[in-house]
Amino acid sequence: MDNQRFINFLNQLLSNHFVLYVKLHRYHWCVQGRHFFQLHATFEEMYNQIAEDLDEVAERILAIDGKPLAVMSKYLEETTLVEANADDKENEIIQQLMDDYKQIISEIRNDGLPLANENNDEPSADLLIALQGRYEKYVWMLTAYLAYE
Repeated sequence: MDNQRFINFLNQLLSNHFVLYVKLHRYHWCVQGRHFFQLHATFEEMYNQIAEDLDEVAERILAIDGKPLAVMSKYLEETTLVEANADDKENEIIQQLMDDYKQIISEIRNDGLPLANENNDEPSADLLIALQGRYEKYVWMLTAYLAYE
């Protein structure tokens, strides 16, 4: 079974996770405003979850005989996300994170799951479905947060 296209997708997903991990740290450190304490704690929770998720993606790549990327320059080449560029204002940060999670969700739905199914790789499909569900919850929560501004 040739699963290189799927391994490439997973490496792109891994790259997106690393970029998001760094972005969440920046926002954790630099957020300002009246919701600082709440957002500071939330971003820490989110980057800890992303750290767990990226480890699972890397281990899945290894489990299907691939090699996970492990160099920052490759992550930046392969990511479909942009590095943090918000001006560290609450609404800009929240919007950028929502966009990132929506991008990852879309790629899982439109690219990753079809490739996993094409390869009859149910464990990978299960992982992608779990990630999708978690990130859809984050989008819902971030959307709710912006509704009160």
